[in-house]
Amino acid sequence: MAAFRLVAGVAIVGVSSVLGACSGASTPAAPAAAQVSTAVPTSEVLRDLRTDWQAQKDTMMKIADAMPEAKFGYKSTPAQRNYGEQIMHVALTNVDLLKLLGGKATPPAFTAESAKTKADILKALADSYDYGAALLNEESEATIGQPVKDSPAFLGPATNARIFWTLLAHTMDIYGQMAVYLRLNGIVPPASRGA
Repeated sequence: MAAFRLVAGVAIVGVSSVLGACSGASTPAAPAAAQVSTAVPTSEVLRDLRTDWQAQKDTMMKIADAMPEAKFGYKSTPAQRNYGEQIMHVALTNVDLLKLLGGKATPPAFTAESAKTKADILKALADSYDYGAALLNEESEATIGQPVKDSPAFLGPATNARIFWTLLAHTMDIYGQMAVYLRLNGIVPPASRGA
């Protein structure tokens, strides 16, 4: 019965508002219980992407910093990228794919050649994640699922969200390689050290 009264009350308020508008008379606002919020909530997907992006930045900054600078040239086999190149690969891939989203945020301007020291490489990595965070903050419920205009052929048709998911997955591949590099040098990766 209470639900019927609420529905009837809403209908009466709605009818009186329409009649008042037609006659030019002002009508009181609808009761608070009958008003509908127009605020768009953040989707779970968008919220989770923001959380996961920040968590991955934290994880990657720690593992990147764990290797001494003197070992940034270390590679497990001659065919592999060295440790510093692994980090730069993540940073460059982040920026290259994120540029496809066409957001307002300005992409960082580092290159593979401009980052020479450990400090330069760590800054490039952090900047790539900050760029992604800025783009995620530009996203909304309406835009996160929109198709990317020039999605790369290897990815096929993709949405804005899929670009972030691809980068998160790609980086975990590189993280796994970096963890091996650390262990081959007697260093336990920070995420494996426990609390």
